[in-house]
This record gives sequence, structure tokens and C-alpha cells, in this order.
Amino acid sequence: MRGILTVIGKDKVGIVAAVSNKLSQLDINIEDISQTIMDDYFTMIMSLTLPQDSDFSQLRTEFDSLSEELAVKITIQNAEIFDAMHKL
Repeated sequence: MRGILTVIGKDKVGIVAAVSNKLSQLDINIEDISQTIMDDYFTMIMSLTLPQDSDFSQLRTEFDSLSEELAVKITIQNAEIFDAMHKL
């Protein structure tokens, strides 16, 4: 199963490390990653491979907690839904 994770917020040390650590704990593999800093804002998008039995509502809860801890906005969604939402 594929997923897309995005992170947006004020830049600070440890965002990539914390998100990567959480993904590792959840047995989620990072396939591709793009990040940039625009002014003081950190933005990142990751393409992920998730275990087949992944529950996106449970994953959202996990990442909502991390969002609060890091003071950034983290979203995770099924790649098929992401693709459908962004087709022209």
C-alpha cells in the first residue's frame, strides 16, 4: 500500500528525524522525499510504502500527536486518494 505524508511548519532542528523515527516505529518505508525551506517555513512531502493492513485513521491519530509535539502540520493519506484529488 502506498501513502503520501506532508509536513509544513516553522523550521527547526529535528523535524525530519522525528518524522522518520515515527515512520520506522510504524514499519513504514520512505520511498521518496522532497523538502525545502521557504523563508522560515519547512515543507516536506514523502512517498511511502505501508504495511497492507495499515489503518489510515489510526495513522492520522499517531501523526496528530507528533504534529502537536513538533508544532507543525502533518498529514498522511492513501496515495490513490491523493492522486485522484490532484488529477487535472
